[in-house]
Amino acid sequence: MKYLLGADIGTTSLKAAVFDTDGNMIRSATKDYTLTVSGDEVEFPADDYVKLFLEAYREVTDGLEISAFSIDTQCETLIVTDEEDTPLMNAIVWLDNRAAKQAEKIKEHFGTKRVYEITGQPEITATWPAAKLLWLKEQKPEIFTRIKKVFLLEDYLLYRLTGNFVTEKTLQSSTIYYDIQKDCWWQEMLDFIGVRKEWLPTLCDSAVKVGEYNGAAVVTSAIDQIAGAIGAGITDTSVVSEMTGTTMVVFAPSETVPEYNPQSIVPCHKNFDGKYCLLSWTPTAGIALKWFKNNFCENFDFKQLDELAKDIPAGSCGLTFLPYLCGSTMPKYNPDARGAFLGLTMEHTRAHTVRSILEAVACMLKANLDYLGVCCGEIRSLGGGASSPLWCQIKADMTGKNIAILENSETACLGSAILAGVGVGIFSDAKTVCKNLVKIKKVYAPSGTDYTQCYNNFLKAEDKIL
Repeated sequence: MKYLLGADIGTTSLKAAVFDTDGNMIRSATKDYTLTVSGDEVEFPADDYVKLFLEAYREVTDGLEISAFSIDTQCETLIVTDEEDTPLMNAIVWLDNRAAKQAEKIKEHFGTKRVYEITGQPEITATWPAAKLLWLKEQKPEIFTRIKKVFLLEDYLLYRLTGNFVTEKTLQSSTIYYDIQKDCWWQEMLDFIGVRKEWLPTLCDSAVKVGEYNGAAVVTSAIDQIAGAIGAGITDTSVVSEMTGTTMVVFAPSETVPEYNPQSIVPCHKNFDGKYCLLSWTPTAGIALKWFKNNFCENFDFKQLDELAKDIPAGSCGLTFLPYLCGSTMPKYNPDARGAFLGLTMEHTRAHTVRSILEAVACMLKANLDYLGVCCGEIRSLGGGASSPLWCQIKADMTGKNIAILENSETACLGSAILAGVGVGIFSDAKTVCKNLVKIKKVYAPSGTDYTQCYNNFLKAEDKIL
């Protein structure tokens, strides 16, 4: 039996899982960690990522012979090293917003339209590595002048494990110094921020063997959202995924980079297959339900909340919740937006409020699908929200699409393991193997329940708040 390992390094936790070639998860391990936050600055020791990965690797591979592994990570976490490959400072985590002024300088120089047409990013923000590097140049010249290599997180792990200075294209999509149309570094942006091309790793496709570690092939993966989509079987435009966790993320493959639309803030990334994908996200989704449970239903678990809400009619008897507890991003950007219950009357109970929260997140899903212009036959539901039958059914009825949930919940780890298998020839290609390995647990079909009024109420409430 051959074994493949996929690792998923998120913002505050690392997961590693071993799979057999039939897609069965054999072992898994999770390592949690805490970021250092000081105002707009968010950091983590670069070498601790390596230590945590190796701890998880040893835990899940003990006694097993691993054929290959891949590691997916978040996009914009930046690590810079000197000529001896020593990190010059902590990793600047993707959440870090210290480079807001530098982002504005880039925007003023290049303009949003030009940046989008070259990089696929419709906004220029402090989180992008280009802005972070310009901040280092201007605010920390004693560090910037010693830089010899510039890594993103996956790059750094690959380098430490194999000694090869490589990256993969999906990871570089939001640096705004990678040209997603021409598959090369954007020299003009590099010149503007003062970065030399030799500081950057060699660009590779996903699913390419780049070295070996402990007898196993090390293979390039993809960003966490793309790896998760592969693990959910999202390999063409007929299916999209939605992940309802703390936030909501909608992933939709695309054949092309959509034309620039000044009203749109939907980013376009390079996909694992050389094509493209669209990503939309909202800052609060499952966290809104968790907030309500923790503060107003302390003695209930999530299954009990479902039981409370299931007998309330669709539309929650006119009660509408706006889940913008941390502002709004898509389709309407307003970081100052706040949450609200609208339409409260004496007839409304705790059960109505719970249902209105579930319906609000389903409304956000529909709004984001409409915003993306997605036409699909099925939505694959990921994250903690997928464990709620009521929520899945509401989403199916709200969108008019089948909502499928999966046997394996660790989709990013599985997606990376699939790419590892493709990279060493165990699998022919990701699209083919997904049809065999990704297993559907249940499908929620639209029941015919009419949510038109509920959705219209949500949009009207949004107009008042946003």
